[in-house]
Amino acid sequence: MCYQNIYNYEKIYMCESAIITQFFARILMSIYPVPDWLPDFHTRIAQWYAKCGRVELPWRNLRRDGSQSYEVYISEIMLQQTQVSRVLEAFYFPFLHTFPSLSALADSHEQDVLRLWQGLGYYTRARNLRKCAQICVKNHNGALPKGVENLKKLPGIGAYSAGAISCFGFGESVGFVDANIKRVFSRLFALQNPTSHELQTLATILLDTQDSFTYNQALLDIGALVCKSKPLCIVCPIREFCKGSNAPHLYPQKTLKTRESLRLELYIITYYENQTLYVALDSPHSRRDSTLYAGLYNVPMRAGNLSNISPAGISKSFATSFKHIGSFKHAYTKYAINALVFYAHCQDKQQAQALIDSCVICSVDSQSRCDIAFVALDMLSSIPLSNLSHKALKCIPM
Repeated sequence: MCYQNIYNYEKIYMCESAIITQFFARILMSIYPVPDWLPDFHTRIAQWYAKCGRVELPWRNLRRDGSQSYEVYISEIMLQQTQVSRVLEAFYFPFLHTFPSLSALADSHEQDVLRLWQGLGYYTRARNLRKCAQICVKNHNGALPKGVENLKKLPGIGAYSAGAISCFGFGESVGFVDANIKRVFSRLFALQNPTSHELQTLATILLDTQDSFTYNQALLDIGALVCKSKPLCIVCPIREFCKGSNAPHLYPQKTLKTRESLRLELYIITYYENQTLYVALDSPHSRRDSTLYAGLYNVPMRAGNLSNISPAGISKSFATSFKHIGSFKHAYTKYAINALVFYAHCQDKQQAQALIDSCVICSVDSQSRCDIAFVALDMLSSIPLSNLSHKALKCIPM
């Protein structure tokens, strides 16, 4: 088993696309030799997974001959920076029901994909899913290509996702590293600042080539359920092998992530027509290249100054005026958003459009004006609407 791991490790770094040379790979192998406890390590992990692992998850009960690699692919992309429970409760099965294959996804409209993704966040993932499907239909006969390097060429598939899809979808013996496995390896070998090369080296050396599926799923679960940021070392199945178990908080060294502060003014404009309430929304077409909620519907917004509650540039000839109806904080990717919500109810669509035209409202990161669409309030569930806008609309006085 150990010799097989060494062979796999050398093979990875001898391929043309390897980042480091074979010489450097051998140096790393001398730093991290195959541990003599590896067989026991594999046994402990497998036993723990059979008893305590999340073996019931639907994407862990698929064929591993490539025929269900699409389902594995969807699960892996959804699980990026998203909790398992959230993916399982509301997103995985509805997405597969609507887009049961790469071909169906390739033929879809982007807005339909984004609507199903609504609430998961990080919408670039959804766009890349569709792009990837189109590439696979065009170049790979409507299927995901086999092999880590081939998968990494597709949009939205990085080293971890490629390894996971190869192992779980195609049954390949591949080691890989995500945030959970990084934490396990860092504590196992008492590494404060391991590089990606070091971690991938360990993933390959420690891999159980006889049952890579169980091994990798077990490592993911140990990282998620036991070796957490605040670890449960007392119940850890691999504690006796762990060099960092006496001070796990030191490994790996934490890096502080700060979000960019962004102040926004959000404008809600409504009117009634035939007893139906309509709301003005910024169309996705005007936000396709935006860094904030590109491709989604949004209430009109602009970068604002929290010290100035009254919107600037509004014509005073209208009896209808904006009222400040609420404030809230919201996190989105790299932004920490402080939002002020303003509301105006108009007599009809014409007045609503005129009010919009009189305001200085444009895309947050451009000078182009909003492309406004008026949508019935009871139809909002059928379009891809940002979570930020959902929060703002809840401020409307009823």
